[in-house]
Amino acid sequence: MKRVTRFAPSPTGYLHVGHAYSASLAYRQAVESDGHFLLRIEDIDGTRCRSEFEQGIYEDLNWLGLKWEEPVRRQSEQFEDYAAILERLSEENLIYPCFCTRREIAEEIARSDSAPHGPDGPLYHGTCKQLSDSEREKLFQGNSPYALRLDMDKAMAVPGAQDLTFNELGKGQIACNPAKFGDIVLARKETPTSYHLAVTFDDALQGVNLVVRGQDLFEATHVQRLLQHLLQLPVPDYLHHGLVSDTKGRRLAKRDKGATIRSLREKGYTPEEVMKLAGFGKN
Repeated sequence: MKRVTRFAPSPTGYLHVGHAYSASLAYRQAVESDGHFLLRIEDIDGTRCRSEFEQGIYEDLNWLGLKWEEPVRRQSEQFEDYAAILERLSEENLIYPCFCTRREIAEEIARSDSAPHGPDGPLYHGTCKQLSDSEREKLFQGNSPYALRLDMDKAMAVPGAQDLTFNELGKGQIACNPAKFGDIVLARKETPTSYHLAVTFDDALQGVNLVVRGQDLFEATHVQRLLQHLLQLPVPDYLHHGLVSDTKGRRLAKRDKGATIRSLREKGYTPEEVMKLAGFGKN
């Protein structure tokens, strides 16, 4: 199979050695199958994404010897696409507006003795799901901030949603349990899409048939597989690789200035030496 893979960083900091590993693994999967390697800029967070970090992504990947197809898809330029998907889910009565602030949600969870938990922590308690149409309209007219949440109960009631799986290379079919995430946020008033919604739609639109990414995003696949089902999108294969750690065993992050590709390049490292640091070849 000709593999279409992608590397999809957020320009919120300079790439580190772990990114070099992930991008190179996706690139090699594409090249070895005579396929296609795509670069996507996931810049929906307008408060944290910066142009110099985006430019740094291009410089770092080019220095590593990776070549990608043009044009590069930038999520901040695709909000109309995501709005159309949200409208479709709204017409199917699968999403609802939530006017609870993060502080109110945290306080409600703190008051509860039995707040359910998911992979990302305590789950939203569902207060706004019970609002009447008139109550919602009043809050909209009052210009209240809101999030659009997936009604997980209704989503899981869609035929076939209870039996979803995805193919993990080397492991086979993995059974999905998206319900453990509760009513996830798919968009906010100030940010018209979420990571889950944008990445699911973009992968399908761009024909990605192998998603290569870190093990830290393995659980997210459960939610994205549900969205693929609800939106009748094709399902790619997945390859979740191990994470690159520092000398103390801590997962690398963009705040680790000394481990950025940029800083290593400035210190005289070669691309081959950077990949050796990343432990390339270990999944």
